[in-house]
Amino acid sequence: MQFKPLGHTGINLPEICLGTMTFGEQNTQQEAFEQLNYALEHGLYFWDTAEMYSVPPKPETYGATETILGNWFAQHGQRDKVFLASKIAGPGFGGTHIREGHTKFNSEHISQAIDGSLKRLQTDYIDLYQLHWPERHTNFFGTLAYGNQQAQNDYDTMKFLQLAENLGISKFVSVQNPYSLLNRTYEIGMSEIAKYEGVGLLAYSPLAFGYLTGKFRNGARPANARVTLFPRFSRYSNPQSEWATEQYAQLAEKHGLSLTQLALAFIKQQFFVTSTIIGATSLDQLKENIQAFEIELSPEILQGIEAIHVQQPNPAP
Repeated sequence: MQFKPLGHTGINLPEICLGTMTFGEQNTQQEAFEQLNYALEHGLYFWDTAEMYSVPPKPETYGATETILGNWFAQHGQRDKVFLASKIAGPGFGGTHIREGHTKFNSEHISQAIDGSLKRLQTDYIDLYQLHWPERHTNFFGTLAYGNQQAQNDYDTMKFLQLAENLGISKFVSVQNPYSLLNRTYEIGMSEIAKYEGVGLLAYSPLAFGYLTGKFRNGARPANARVTLFPRFSRYSNPQSEWATEQYAQLAEKHGLSLTQLALAFIKQQFFVTSTIIGATSLDQLKENIQAFEIELSPEILQGIEAIHVQQPNPAP
């Protein structure tokens, strides 16, 4: 396990972060406990959650993931052994069941969100608190071009860093964006901010909803997979993504790797990545994901990845 700095905090975190958004939906509490125990036993003490989880978000499961984590802490203790990250739901999330649908990043809503999370998590502190989506309009979930003529001068990463410095308040230390072989848009602009401003990437969806495990190749839809259960998650199922996935799968096979190993090892070798958030719905998947970080991709394999990327860059933004 390698460790990387969290911004300029002086804190070093594992290169792997355990994502938990399936807890309470695709995973029962017992299954979640098994993953949490295994993760901690293998050095994965960085855990990420959010007030709106489980996913897909709905009133019935709002806060379910944090509740499961809180129950784990109540049963096992060891809160001081875990670096815990959570998030406040931002605008447009979850309908009207989260603060009546008027979620804002102001002192009132942040206080309400933190208090609710602390209660569910059965702890009195959160190590890393994050804004779950920007308030301003931006391109996401399948939109590549920006095209926002009505953009307002709301906070973005650089603007907040500037204001924080001027006001002498704490700065952002990380950004949680999608990053995978199918979506490398973070490399454009944001990677420079990571390098020069110390705002590293916590990469989510590194396996593209499971597409980069190969389990959906040739139109397969395994039972209980997220895309099978929730067809609305179509971000990675377009023709260009399917083509690129097949090319990466063949590249992996050529070099004696699984597609999972290729996908996760590629991310860990990027200088701007602080930690990769891996999520699993089974203990076997979790074990495979962790083992993938033992792989170091050769220059030849990296050249093969770039050759595919040039032909089909960012097919699933």
